[in-house]
Amino acid sequence: MYDALAAPARRAILDVLTARDHQSLFEITTRLLGDHDISLTRQAISQHLAVLEEAGLVSSRREGRTRLHSLDTRPLRAIARRWPDKEPE
Repeated sequence: MYDALAAPARRAILDVLTARDHQSLFEITTRLLGDHDISLTRQAISQHLAVLEEAGLVSSRREGRTRLHSLDTRPLRAIARRWPDKEPE
């Protein structure tokens, strides 16, 4: 999962999915350009989404001819439980 989070483009994709779940590849591509000034091909974004899905951070489902992507924060919550935030001493 840490490798998946290492790439700035993948973190931006997660930001886009935080704003709204169930987005198509076209919507994600458009929002990356408009909101984050990141210009990537749909193929590159698709590859980033595959890495995020393999890490468990994104889930996808088919709706007709369109694949819709959503953020899954469960792996991040598992990290937070493993290393809880400590109060400064």
